[in-house]
Amino acid sequence: MKIGKKDWIFIGIIAAVFIIFYVISGEEKTKRVPLDDTHKPSYELFKKTGSKMEADKGCPACHNTAPGGVPFPAKHPVKPKDGPMRCLFCHKLKLAGV
Repeated sequence: MKIGKKDWIFIGIIAAVFIIFYVISGEEKTKRVPLDDTHKPSYELFKKTGSKMEADKGCPACHNTAPGGVPFPAKHPVKPKDGPMRCLFCHKLKLAGV
């Protein structure tokens, strides 16, 4: 059986798709939630409820809303206007604390 020109084009397209997926699947760029005394209440709340949305409710107390709080980086997405904070949608908890 001979591999024709159309077969080679198909193989090339499939190879290109795999290469693109490999290139874009790099290292995780978001920071993990530190396992420290400041974030300990979030870890405990997640252990207790199993809900990331419940644990997210404590984030605005320190991040960007409190005077002297930890500001977000310049390109950080903003919170939805009327929606809840969804920090743990992108930022993962460290497994040792969960």
